[in-house]
Amino acid sequence: MANGQSWPVDSDLPPLDPFAGVPDARYHVSAADLLRPLLEPGSGGLLRWRRHSSNAPIVPVESAYITGRLDLRGADLDCLFRFENCRFEQAPDVREAKLLGLVFRRCWLPGLKARNLRSRNDIRLIRSVVQPFPGGTDDGETAVQRGDTRERGVPDAAINLTDAVIEGSLVLTRTRIASHGRALQADRLKISGALLAYRLKADGEVRVPGMWTGGNVNFSGATLSNPGGLALDANGVHVGGSLLCEVDNFGSADRRQPFTARGVLQLPSARVDGDIVFRGADLASPQRGSIAVDAWNSSDPYVDPWPALVADRMRVEGNVELSDEFSAVGTLRMINTRIGGTLRLAGARLKVPRGGVEPFYDRALHLDGSEIDGDLEATALRVPSGQLRMADVRIGGNVLASRAHLQHAGRDVFSARRMKIAGNLHLTDATIEGTVRLQGTEVGGSIELYGSHVTEPTIRTQTSYSVDLRTVRVGRNISLTESRERHFRASGGVNMDGASAARRVDLTAAELDALPGHEIALDASDLTADELLLTPGARPGGRILLRHAHCRTLGDNDAFWSARGGIELEDFRYDVLNHPIEMKDDRAVDRRIRQLREAMDGYRPGPYDQLATMLRSSGNEEHADTVLFRKQQYRYEALAQGYRVLGPGVRLWSWLQRWMVGYGYRPVRALGWLVGLLVAGSLYFWLGDDSCVSDPVRYMVSGPRCAVDQQETGLQWNPLLYTADLLVPIVDFGNKNRWYMHGLDKWVSDAFIAAGWILATTVAAGAGRMIRRDTQSK
Repeated sequence: MANGQSWPVDSDLPPLDPFAGVPDARYHVSAADLLRPLLEPGSGGLLRWRRHSSNAPIVPVESAYITGRLDLRGADLDCLFRFENCRFEQAPDVREAKLLGLVFRRCWLPGLKARNLRSRNDIRLIRSVVQPFPGGTDDGETAVQRGDTRERGVPDAAINLTDAVIEGSLVLTRTRIASHGRALQADRLKISGALLAYRLKADGEVRVPGMWTGGNVNFSGATLSNPGGLALDANGVHVGGSLLCEVDNFGSADRRQPFTARGVLQLPSARVDGDIVFRGADLASPQRGSIAVDAWNSSDPYVDPWPALVADRMRVEGNVELSDEFSAVGTLRMINTRIGGTLRLAGARLKVPRGGVEPFYDRALHLDGSEIDGDLEATALRVPSGQLRMADVRIGGNVLASRAHLQHAGRDVFSARRMKIAGNLHLTDATIEGTVRLQGTEVGGSIELYGSHVTEPTIRTQTSYSVDLRTVRVGRNISLTESRERHFRASGGVNMDGASAARRVDLTAAELDALPGHEIALDASDLTADELLLTPGARPGGRILLRHAHCRTLGDNDAFWSARGGIELEDFRYDVLNHPIEMKDDRAVDRRIRQLREAMDGYRPGPYDQLATMLRSSGNEEHADTVLFRKQQYRYEALAQGYRVLGPGVRLWSWLQRWMVGYGYRPVRALGWLVGLLVAGSLYFWLGDDSCVSDPVRYMVSGPRCAVDQQETGLQWNPLLYTADLLVPIVDFGNKNRWYMHGLDKWVSDAFIAAGWILATTVAAGAGRMIRRDTQSK
């Protein structure tokens, strides 16, 4: 051994198959004999390296069955033990030892006791099997503890590396750990290099809380199985490189192997200086029966009792990739996590069973309070059951979720209240069952839902919508439009109450319906936008609310104005139309007035005033007066319906105002009436006779008429001037009060005086409006 020879000495033996059971005696090597050459004379049995110039630093052992216990506990040896094709009768014991290194290649071990080990090079278990015996030993630390020997604080695992320090890497490539308890116990393990566990198979919990590594932690192609418990417990680990749990592409394409976990992956408070990669991984945790961790057995509605991944308070400097055929049955929980790069869910599949009673505990993704400095990419994400919950999440880039397929019918499938997104939110060409709830979200760019179908929304007593955009703040556009041949569709309507878009809110070709009992297809109350395009592709299947909404430019179409249930337009303000009404296009004004009347339930003056104000601000005075004229007509119709008994009188008064003076908005018509009455009065008083002329004693007769004052001289009867004096108020031409009228003439003259006051006042009011409009335009 001092010359570096390998065990066994008989080189004619065929290589040992360590996995075929206990071999014959020819392969037996006593552990005591193996270690005897390492004893320094006079050491009292302490294992210390005999320092001779001929000593090699490696102790190689090949094709041997190591009997007895390989006891290196507390040893201080500057040598590396390398075992190849070996089988051990008892678990090697290297606790508190200081070694140059330790290698097991194609070995079978009943366990490995390496607590507090110090290794200046790698610790390797490559293509090996660690399979503890179902019984126990008497040393107080076994792979499977008996009930009467369990001690508090004593680790129980097939491989125990608690508090070990490895100045190289820990390699577990293609090793299988078949444990009845914990597979690996490595609390507070320190690794200067990497943890490489390609295609590791672990039956039992892999426990590494508080572990620190200077390089990557790579579980690519590994299979961790601990159903009903924690498959991986990495609470508070610090990974100096990346955490890689993806497909192992070694070998031909048909031999590629994904990372698989059956049980919970626990990564709370973990810190990763690189990326976390779960591309193509397959995660699943029990979704029925007892809760995985007793502490989660509570009535807290924000608890996820059956998660596949728990990474609360995790800090990742790079990207987190749960993508490219990644599959998870159970909640992906990352609350208050900070990701320095991008969170990728592209091509992933997430699923949790539906909860039966509240709290439902059916969140597929739970990101509350997390911060993502890059994008959240979820292109082609599939969620056949479960909710995506992202309340109070801050994203420094974009949310990209085109072609996503989300199913959580009757509940909130995408809930992102108060989310803050620096870029855009693209949920385009998606098929969604459930409610998309973005209440209070702030987006620096645009919210794009074009081409998406949102059906089977949450049903609540008060309000139920397919898309909830209440009080969102958007730096550019909100687009609920078509994409190629695919229309945006919301079977339960859209709620944009209090939303704000700096540029455009676009519903071009959208298809909006409403749930029975709610009957609201679009609620855009208090909406503000620079441009509002209400041009749906079909007649909305419910009521539209635009109370107190405001936009600079309004675009609409006939489908919008024909919404079932009508439109609420109280205090809806817009400055211009995207297709202005031409000065000579009377038909366009009539059509818009008709649309307003048909859309509103009853008479509302505000929408007519708004239309008139918009037309007048555009310089279209005549059409503005037409709108106000029709407003007054509809006002009197509403009054007549309200008064009932006095209704006919109100209709008569309305008819008189409409035809005589146009409710004051047709001053030329009033002037025409004045001229007509002047002609009619002149003819009446010219052609008519007066009976008083037959009594010259009592009256002063001047031609065909009698003067009032007999002392008047020089008076000449002129029916034209007399009629004009009757019709023109205030001004006196010297005729009205000087001629005696009685009988029918008295009634006719009084009627002309009353008509003169009414018509002259109307003409003056019309002239006053013209003067005021001219002043305002200047």
